[in-house]
Amino acid sequence: MKLIFISGPSGSGKTTLSNQIIKKNKNGIVLSTDNYYKTGLISKLLTKFIEGFFDRSISFNNKLFKRDFDFIYKNGISICDRYYNFEKKSIHNIINESNNISFLIVEGIFAKEFSKTLNNKDYIFLEIKTKKNECMKRVVKRDIKERGKDKKQAENDFLKSWSIYYEKFNPNSIKNDTNKFIIEQNTDIDLILKNLFN
Repeated sequence: MKLIFISGPSGSGKTTLSNQIIKKNKNGIVLSTDNYYKTGLISKLLTKFIEGFFDRSISFNNKLFKRDFDFIYKNGISICDRYYNFEKKSIHNIINESNNISFLIVEGIFAKEFSKTLNNKDYIFLEIKTKKNECMKRVVKRDIKERGKDKKQAENDFLKSWSIYYEKFNPNSIKNDTNKFIIEQNTDIDLILKNLFN
């Protein structure tokens, strides 16, 4: 099974790019790390005391994510979709069986961290670089609409998340080679997809 990892700061277009790939190549599936945050009382408490909680590794339910990832990768099927509710701090599971999966996309701010834990290094890595103000506009709009935040809180949370992401990852650490690509505004996505799937 072909593995594709898509990383970038919040609002950089990871989900959009994932959907673009799936639209052109139907027999794949996307696992978004955004749907695997920790749940319950501990998560609710930690969000109050740890600044930028959702942008730090401590918030990520790596065990559940790896279980789903391993199952799909081993069997070529997926049984359900997971969706994280940021207001309730809970995961909603929806039965949705997908069969004959030939490629798996892992996208999200934790995609790069997860890729480094794999023994299998045979994967494609896409790093998205987008201007900070463009990312901020997208995130603020999303957070007001979907995550119950006001504009000021959304802006402050974005600025913190941007700092946390680039504290962990040097944006120039990815070198262009046969398996790693930098995605910028002028990048020919169709050409990259052609390289990925031909």
